[in-house]
Formats: sequence, C-alpha cells, structure tokens
Amino acid sequence: MPDVAAEGLRVLFCGINPGLLSAATGHHFARSGNRFWPTLHASGFTPRRLHPEEEQELLSYGLGITNVVARATARADELTREEFAEGGRQLAEKVSELRPNWLAVLGITAYRAAFDEPVAAVGPQQRLVGGVPVWLLPNPSGLNAHYTPSALAEEFGKLRMAASAEE
Repeated sequence: MPDVAAEGLRVLFCGINPGLLSAATGHHFARSGNRFWPTLHASGFTPRRLHPEEEQELLSYGLGITNVVARATARADELTREEFAEGGRQLAEKVSELRPNWLAVLGITAYRAAFDEPVAAVGPQQRLVGGVPVWLLPNPSGLNAHYTPSALAEEFGKLRMAASAEE
C-alpha cells in the first residue's frame, strides 16, 4: 500500500497494517466498519467526512497515513513479533525523513510490540520515533469494542489540539 505522506506534515497517522480490503482497493482504512474516517471528522481534523478513495486530500490538511507493517492481513493478530519489530525500525527511518510534527500510532498493542514499550498507554509518549514526538491513539477498527465513536473522537481531538497549538 502506498503511503499518503509528504515532508513536514502536522500529523502522520500510522495504522497497524493494511486489511485485505484496503490492500485490494489500494486505499487506507477501506472497510466500511473502520471508524478512522468518521473519527478524523468528528475530532475536527477534517472539515467533512472523507472516504477512503479521497485519502490524498489529507495532504491538504497537513495529514498523512502510513502503517507499521506493510503485509496485509485479515486481522492484526496474524502479524508476528518480528514483523512488528522490523516495522518499528522502518517506521523510525521513514519518520526521520518526513519529519512530521507528530507521529500518531493507531493501536496500543502494535505500538507496544513495534517499540518494545510494554506499558505504553493512550496519549503522548516519552519516546521519540525518528526524532519525532509520538501520540498513541486507540485502534479505530470496528473490532476495537473498548472505544465508542465518541471516545475515539475525544482521544483524536486531544492530539488535534496539541498539533494545532504548535502551528
């Protein structure tokens, strides 16, 4: 899956890995049950709800998308610890080159595995990845029942406020 990215973004969102539908369509967060696109709008990152095929429009808002692991799977739990560790190394290199203001990792378990941070929690992290501050966000997948749509929007909104304060 190609990244939606450019140098100097406000926020580079980082999913765990592409789902099978995303890989088939070539668009990030393509499954209708994924709450990424509605959450971006509800949290104020975008002025309207975008659809996966409009992902390039994110760049005009200073936003981008990448993934920790490139391999597409039906479920993130199909990925190995080694894939996460290698993905974390590759992500650090990418972020070092792109230099966004924030790296937003979408998924606590993925972040913990990729960066060997077993007690990481949602919110800003102490660690820099590629020299860039990290904000850990809940996975917006419809499979993540721990967060309601409003709770997701609230967490994304905290990052939006921090990113806006730096402009």
